[in-house]
Amino acid sequence: MEDYLAMLADLAVRYGPRLLGGVVVTLQLVGISLALGGMMSVPLALARLSRNPVLRLPAFAYVFFFRGTPLLAQIYLIYYGSGQFRAAFEQAGLWWFFRDAWYCALLAFTLNTGAYTAEIVRGGIQGVPLGDIEAARACGMSGFTLYRRIILPTAYRIALPAYGNEIILMVKSSSIASIITIFDLMGETKLAFSRSFRLEVYLMAAALYLVITLSFEWVWARLERWLNPQREAPDLKAPDLQPPAALVEPQRQ
Repeated sequence: MEDYLAMLADLAVRYGPRLLGGVVVTLQLVGISLALGGMMSVPLALARLSRNPVLRLPAFAYVFFFRGTPLLAQIYLIYYGSGQFRAAFEQAGLWWFFRDAWYCALLAFTLNTGAYTAEIVRGGIQGVPLGDIEAARACGMSGFTLYRRIILPTAYRIALPAYGNEIILMVKSSSIASIITIFDLMGETKLAFSRSFRLEVYLMAAALYLVITLSFEWVWARLERWLNPQREAPDLKAPDLQPPAALVEPQRQ
């Protein structure tokens, strides 16, 4: 047992800093892609809800493709497929972007999470109570002001639980980036395993992923509680089962 603990300590000393560096790369990829996908989601959701087919159909096709195909296939198409159009990208001055694996992974993650987040936002918009919208219109709100003050804030509060799940799924899906030579957490783990041939390095990586997801869950739960205080169940006291004094039969002397 002591030898095994000593071996674990040696692995932590040798590969721990590299794994923590991979955590930083993972958080960068996930954080930037979530931010960019979040900015894309509102226009896409509004286009999906539009009655104009010129807006609705392209948005539907985009969401359908990126939600219906694996993220692994998407990252392969962007990273390896872009090489077939190298001349066109060089002419357009974009080859610097597509030749870098980190940027290709970022683009794939952004397009993927943008599609999922758009559907989450669309569901939140459709879940806004009709009475709130009618009350806002009765107060004179219309168009942009209605969306900015009533619809979108309410939709975001409704969509918070689903979007929290999307964040956690993106953290776990980010391990796919290692297949295109990005040294994120999983990439550093694979490198450490190739040098040590110890499965314990994967246990260390799993523990780090677990810490990341639990941290997000902790923060997100408190954000939901802060933005939706009405969902908190009130403290209910046990009912008083004693009958009123007027109904109590007087005791016979």
